[in-house]
Amino acid sequence: MTAPNRNALWAETLIEELVAGGVEAVCAAPGSRSTPLTVAADEHPDLTVFSHLDERSAAYFALGRARRTGEPTPLICTSGTAAANFHPAVIEASQARVPMVLLTADRPPELRDSGANQTIDQEKLFGDAVRWFRDLPEPEPTGRKLRRLRTDAARALAEATGVPAGPVHLNVPFRKPLEPTEVPGDVPEDLAEREPLGAAGRDGPYVRTTGGRPTLDDAALGRLADELAAATRPLIVAGPADPATARDATAPGVDPNAVSRLSSELAAPILADPLSGLRFGSHADAAPVIGGYDGYLDDRVVGDWPDPDVVVRFGASPTSKPLRNYLRDADARQYLLDPAGEWREATFTATDVVAADPERTIRGLADRLSADAAAASGDATGSANAWRDRWLAAERDYWAGIEELDDDPGDDELYEGDELYEGAVVAAAIERAPDPATVFVSNSMPVRDLDRFGRPRESDLSVLGNRGASGIDGIASTALGAGSATDDPLVLVTGDLAYYHDMNGLLAVARCGVDATIVLINNDGGGIFHLLPIEEFDPPFTEQFKTPHGLDFAPTGELYGVDFSRVETLAAFRDAYDASFAASGTQVIEFRIDGEASHRTREAIHDAVCERLGR
Repeated sequence: MTAPNRNALWAETLIEELVAGGVEAVCAAPGSRSTPLTVAADEHPDLTVFSHLDERSAAYFALGRARRTGEPTPLICTSGTAAANFHPAVIEASQARVPMVLLTADRPPELRDSGANQTIDQEKLFGDAVRWFRDLPEPEPTGRKLRRLRTDAARALAEATGVPAGPVHLNVPFRKPLEPTEVPGDVPEDLAEREPLGAAGRDGPYVRTTGGRPTLDDAALGRLADELAAATRPLIVAGPADPATARDATAPGVDPNAVSRLSSELAAPILADPLSGLRFGSHADAAPVIGGYDGYLDDRVVGDWPDPDVVVRFGASPTSKPLRNYLRDADARQYLLDPAGEWREATFTATDVVAADPERTIRGLADRLSADAAAASGDATGSANAWRDRWLAAERDYWAGIEELDDDPGDDELYEGDELYEGAVVAAAIERAPDPATVFVSNSMPVRDLDRFGRPRESDLSVLGNRGASGIDGIASTALGAGSATDDPLVLVTGDLAYYHDMNGLLAVARCGVDATIVLINNDGGGIFHLLPIEEFDPPFTEQFKTPHGLDFAPTGELYGVDFSRVETLAAFRDAYDASFAASGTQVIEFRIDGEASHRTREAIHDAVCERLGR
């Protein structure tokens, strides 16, 4: 072995095994105690190191890469509060089933609980938010410990990408010297000859884990197929998708072609969340993909509709509150397809949990229904066709109504003058996004406006968001992390508070070489609170909830090396947005808007469209 000391040997072995297991990149934040890990990562020829000054931004960047690829980007940090700054992203990764591997350097055991500087209790620091925790032993150049270290590295990757995927924490204690300085006799010269497995590992991963995904047996699949075949008002609901689960996967979630085929066999509408991986893509025109439901699942439109009789659901709980309430109130058999068999339905009205891989289940159901066409024919199929057509008609009328109202600002007194609303900006960003593109959408109003105004289209858009814990922290970092994993153009649609929360993350534009088009919708505070009853109580509404900040974000352009522009009309936004994709570097396009007026316009559009559809 050529390692100058046992710390270097330990770190090189750990990093080497992660790379053998498929890791292609790590995120590292500077620090002293993590020196052996950072040096080992930096010196590995097959590893890209993304350097971040801020641990919180680093963790969200890694989260974004994993959300886009389905594979973890391990994180390296020093001891103390550095590790604690990973916690928000760890929570999101756990809730959203995003693979993550945390390598937190630590002080040696005798310094714990001693008042030693920069020393905290890092054992099980992230509680039950991680799938697995291991406090690694102190470095020691022995065959058995090195074999265990390689096994732990392989297990960490397997646990992080298992069912359900999520974060894994390896705590790595080191004592000085931390630098790769020569320590005579620290690593035996004949270690490789005496302990070849521990010292050199194997050709490929030291331990190969073959993961399985739960499937239904024939009998259970047949019973479910029979239930669906008899349905006259079937519905498919796709919530926000889990990340891709295979290295060669190109998009998160269930294969749209499989869902489209099941939809065809059942004549079932597909209610596709904008983060489901199903609202956008080549299938969106041919299959009955429904995207406007958030705007018309209202008693004025669907109050006299019959309830669905069978609902097939997969993915996380839908973004749309009207859809969640519609499913809550439906008198229907509701099947939740979930590979982990977990409950992801907060209204507690679903009837069945199917603990099986959704994609395999959907393919199996389509095969059964296709093979037994007689079971899906006759009256049931005719009724289902009428049910599907009812949804498609509402969908066509909804988008036609939106277009008509947008084309005629004075119609139905929706606008005072030429008042713009945030949803129009989000809709334009989606409508004009390149094909292909990765689009990341912030929480609060942007994702809700995308749900209501993001019309299905055939373009190859990978639309992502942090809906696990639905926070507004780390948004820019997550988006830039996702962009680092693909050559597709990257679009980030964010609000002003989310932009403010993660301005540190914009350092990744220069340090990590990621370019983006950033759409900054600035309504000067927490515009989402206009959706809540607290709006009627002012004070304290304005100062304690909406919290206007009055910040001028233009200086962030010079500070972070991005092109910053401000637009005031939708036409100007479209021009700046289109131009950004032909320009080099990163562009931030700020659209200032009155949050309260935007909310009132959003309500007025909803009322006007529902009145028209309900006639």
